[in-house]
Amino acid sequence: MRLGVVEYMDAAHYLPGHETCGKMHGHTYRVELVVEGEKGETGMVMDFYEMKSILKKALAEYDHRCLNEVVDYPSVENLCEAIYNKLLGEITLPFKVRIWEGKGKWCELGDL
Repeated sequence: MRLGVVEYMDAAHYLPGHETCGKMHGHTYRVELVVEGEKGETGMVMDFYEMKSILKKALAEYDHRCLNEVVDYPSVENLCEAIYNKLLGEITLPFKVRIWEGKGKWCELGDL
């Protein structure tokens, strides 16, 4: 069974050397966390509140920041990898992270 939660964050960045994205600009990122597992004794795979809390904590470092200050070359791929790695120690079930950079563009990383 799979469960998912969604959070949002806003951040600015620029991609050095990129023709159009080399200038400072911002995005609203939609960040999806999906876990997979079997229902436990509680009748749940994982509590939604716990999932959202873990995700919010992982995003706090990036929200309302210039991503260039916290991620080397802050492409959506590198941001997704950084957030995924933060969640590795917090979530014991198989999971994936999908990050939407604005509308129509996303990156996904995970076990599912």
